[in-house]
Amino acid sequence: FYMKAKKLYTGITLMEKKFKKNQTYFYLKTPNISIIIAAIKKKFLVVSQKRIPINKITYEFPGGIIDKGSTPIGSAKAELFEETGYECKNIPKKIGAIYPDPGRLDCKYICYFTNKIKKINLPEKGIRLHLLSKSQIIKLIDKKKFSHACHVYAFFLYLSKIDKFN
Repeated sequence: FYMKAKKLYTGITLMEKKFKKNQTYFYLKTPNISIIIAAIKKKFLVVSQKRIPINKITYEFPGGIIDKGSTPIGSAKAELFEETGYECKNIPKKIGAIYPDPGRLDCKYICYFTNKIKKINLPEKGIRLHLLSKSQIIKLIDKKKFSHACHVYAFFLYLSKIDKFN
């Protein structure tokens, strides 16, 4: 077999892989992502921002690319601070990981939880902060406003393991 790679952008590469006799498979090689669910008492820290590809404001948990040289936990803590202005005051607990589209992407999302945060700064420009209850998030999911599949996965996985985190 052989593989060709075409760099599309920093961290994004189109992979062409030959397999079987004369078939070709294409997929994107992209960076892994960390997301963090942060709780204050019985509320969750959620961000909303406009997402250009779908031209809508979406609600989600803080998260972002795990940069080269960073760890998934380090990235989760950094994204929490950059996006919200809140600092994580402990080592976040890993909830789980998921491949968002294993047929098209090679990346995975690594999901964390913390309930030890402190407001230090203002949120990133263009991001609004919300403290939402479990039922408010479920309503937003139902209305397709909290619609990032990996964040929905992380939330329900957290809820299924809640006793381990409190």
